[in-house]
Amino acid sequence: MNLFDVYPINPINIERGLGSLVFDDKGTEYLDLYGGHAVISIGHTNPRYVKRLEDQLHQIGFYSNSIEIPLQKQMAEKLGEVSGKTDYQLFLCNSGAEANENALKLASFYNGKKKVIAFTGAFHGRTSLAVAVTDNPKIVAPVNETPNVIFLPWADEAALEQAFVDHKDEISSVIIEGIQGVGGIQVAAESFLQKIRTLCDTHNAVFIADSVQCGYGRTGKFYSHDFAGVNADIYSMAKGMGNGFPIGAISIAPKIKPAYGILGTTFGGNHLACAAALAVLEEMSEFDLMQNAAEVGGYLIEELKKFSEVKEVRGRGLMIGIDLPAELSNVKKDLLFKHHIFTGEAKPNVIRLLPALNLTKAYADRFLEAFSTLVK
Repeated sequence: MNLFDVYPINPINIERGLGSLVFDDKGTEYLDLYGGHAVISIGHTNPRYVKRLEDQLHQIGFYSNSIEIPLQKQMAEKLGEVSGKTDYQLFLCNSGAEANENALKLASFYNGKKKVIAFTGAFHGRTSLAVAVTDNPKIVAPVNETPNVIFLPWADEAALEQAFVDHKDEISSVIIEGIQGVGGIQVAAESFLQKIRTLCDTHNAVFIADSVQCGYGRTGKFYSHDFAGVNADIYSMAKGMGNGFPIGAISIAPKIKPAYGILGTTFGGNHLACAAALAVLEEMSEFDLMQNAAEVGGYLIEELKKFSEVKEVRGRGLMIGIDLPAELSNVKKDLLFKHHIFTGEAKPNVIRLLPALNLTKAYADRFLEAFSTLVK
């Protein structure tokens, strides 16, 4: 049986990792500034993470949600503490797409409405409802098409206000990434997020903050939407939650009280997933990794802005997009194969940096030195 091709494959076999470094089967060292799509939040083979999982494996790896799982409560309490949302409710699942799927469904159950506002450039996942609110025709199958999704131009306040007028009493929710990842590291203006909050309050709609990629401390705040000083009704999250172990979640405001049986999961919140997630939160808290993301990320952004060849640098903290002219389209490839640095991409010619939150300034400088040789 052959494997189905999911992504273009680089001919590199990574066998082990240590912090922000990974090593291939030939022993070659690479600097990892992509973290497998923003997943590696506290570094490869982090000692606390390894011990948490190892200890848990020696106890029990899985049992269903039909029993009490104290680790879930510990994880929920720690998440509330670190995120500052202590009065929210936590539903645990397995991925970001599943988190957004449940967020959209829960919003519709809450207010009985059907229509959802999403935005151009959005990416919310590959399951049915998540695909329906994703602006990518390549992955929208006929079964995903629905008249209930209204796509608006990114950050257009007038269009947003008009949509609530045109669809009076029909808008169930507004879903938005605080920073679009796949969309090219587009940062939502604070005033735009504040406008969404106001309109959702006025029209009994649910504000869903997709924090799958831009959340969990990556931007220097726990949720990137926090920069606007507003609280969303539902936060979706995944990726960096488990440092590589599959886990997702939605954090639900107190006003939304799901009825028994509306949300469910077999694997969500299993013992191993919660152990991994606790290790991440403990590491973030003990070493103030949000502050590190803000400082090292801020340094990277300011240094990158000094390159006249770069069209624009966008992002916050350690979620950075480097918009390059077409003639520099080989930079990502050269970073990998000439300088042994993993980066990502978003939209044509946008290099995406999503390293571990404990990235050091020394590693940032290593990247900047390599980058300088490719753009001059």
